[in-house]
Amino acid sequence: MIGRRVQQTGRIIALLMAFLLVAASCGDSDTSDGSDDADASTETTASETSDDDSDDASTETTAGETSDDDSDDASTDDSASELATAPGFDGETISVGVLSAMSGPTAVIGVPLAAGQQVYFDYLNAELGGVAGQYPVEIVLEDHLYDTATTVQKYGKIKDDIIMFSQIMGTPSTFATLPLLAEDNMVASPASQDAFWVREQNLFPVIEPYQIDVINAMDYYLGDGGGSVDDTICAVIQNDLYGEAGLQGLEFAAEYMGFEIATVTRYGAGDQDFTAQVTELVNTECNMVWGTALPTELGGILGTAAQSGFTPRWIVQSPAWIDALALTPLKDYLQAYVWVAALGQEWGDPNSTEMTAMVERVAKYKPDQAPSYYFTFGYIQAWATHQLLENAVENGDMSRQGIIDAMNGLAELDYGDLGAAYTYGAPNDRNPSRSTTIFAIDVEKPFALAALAPDVTSEGAKAFEFPEAG
Repeated sequence: MIGRRVQQTGRIIALLMAFLLVAASCGDSDTSDGSDDADASTETTASETSDDDSDDASTETTAGETSDDDSDDASTDDSASELATAPGFDGETISVGVLSAMSGPTAVIGVPLAAGQQVYFDYLNAELGGVAGQYPVEIVLEDHLYDTATTVQKYGKIKDDIIMFSQIMGTPSTFATLPLLAEDNMVASPASQDAFWVREQNLFPVIEPYQIDVINAMDYYLGDGGGSVDDTICAVIQNDLYGEAGLQGLEFAAEYMGFEIATVTRYGAGDQDFTAQVTELVNTECNMVWGTALPTELGGILGTAAQSGFTPRWIVQSPAWIDALALTPLKDYLQAYVWVAALGQEWGDPNSTEMTAMVERVAKYKPDQAPSYYFTFGYIQAWATHQLLENAVENGDMSRQGIIDAMNGLAELDYGDLGAAYTYGAPNDRNPSRSTTIFAIDVEKPFALAALAPDVTSEGAKAFEFPEAG
């Protein structure tokens, strides 16, 4: 399956604000388009680059200035001060690259992903003095529009100015850059959760894969979620690499847990009419439907299902959700029938030390940031990058090969109680988190998600084996 998916290149994900589509399908012309996430899609992190300039000029964002008091208190390493310069490291500042969708329809995801990185690096620079207490981290940000050709172009534009990519948003973008990363001996952290990334030498994945989320969600559904292996279980997936990742997890869960997948219906990215897909699910009499989708299409699918009176249990993969959906006439349907399988915790959970710290840093460094698990993903990516760079400094080698060696030499990526640890090492030794949180829709909660079952870690997820690098 992985080989088949790798050959499906050129995918462009069309993501529009979902509530606009749903409002149209439900006949409601008064739906507000003023959500915090929609507003955030017009921003860039740390610098105000105009839309006219975003495609032509690199948007460089320098994290917060290091405080003299903090730098005096920070421990320094004499050997670290003698580090040789390298691409992306001038002996004083470390530059990392971010390729994300800062404009266009997918900015609703890309902007908070990039913002999460900026807030973490602002905190690192201002309060810890930078990497090893002395090297501030600067982001070189490019808008890749969630387009593979643009991604390759922007990759080439900044590759010589950065030490690594701390974020490349999206499965197709990551696939497009894989051969370039290998050619340039460069490391990149994908803002994508495909299991295929785990064994790739030039990739630096940092949280659990999509397949793990699916397996854990199905385990929960068949247990505490009230489902049965005798239920009619179905799926609706996007007909591309991302959709196939979700289906791979569902197929593994079916074999491991002993249920059958009654039907899999597919749609194309950018489709607006889902009558055929929903009709197929209705005719199959599905009790439960797994969804690997994106927010615009999910809104259309659920809007069509609601109009049809079709009420199965829906469980969807994390990129399918955006809180704008909860502002539509679908909100009651969503709260009754939809769960989301995703990373971590509720935004602002007071029982989490690291979540509390993250929210405090948001208030300090980006007070206009709306709650978003895409932001949390970006923040965790930056935290992982920090751990990698600390290891490179300790090794005394900031070259491209030095970054790879430092990555292979990491024992673990640790995020405290913000997310499960990721066992690291060389690619064949990596063992991602096997944990997923199942969220219910709750319009009173930040990002409209309430943790229904935190940190589900199933035996099936533990048994899943990751594919070898292609």
